[in-house]
Amino acid sequence: MATITARELMTSPAECVHEQDSIQVAAQRMKQLDVGMLPICGNDDRLAGTITDRDIVVKCVAEGVETSRTKVADYAKGKPVTIGADDSVEEAIRTMREHQVRRLPVIDGHTLVGMLAQADVARYYDQESTGDLVEGVSEPGH
Repeated sequence: MATITARELMTSPAECVHEQDSIQVAAQRMKQLDVGMLPICGNDDRLAGTITDRDIVVKCVAEGVETSRTKVADYAKGKPVTIGADDSVEEAIRTMREHQVRRLPVIDGHTLVGMLAQADVARYYDQESTGDLVEGVSEPGH
């Protein structure tokens, strides 16, 4: 049986916000796409970070930040955890568990080519591995 890769399961193309976009633009894009995380692309279109709906609510809205005037780059998480497009699903599961993340930007070289979510793995992978992933990512304290 051939190895299933991140490229085969990912959602593509990956929609991103740019570093200079406002928090409000990021929130609107999340609503439009019905997603909880967006990759942030720099001026060179390389992956510069990620921002989640939780980042927006907890770090911006709850603190009274003017979301229409605040740049995404100001609230971006640091170097994002990624997966290579040709990496196996097993590697993606290990990465999600190790870093306690539910979504991974998928890169090919330095180019963002898609997003791989826990739900993508659940739809296409065996139940035992999916259960292990959900349990590993959802451990208390993370």
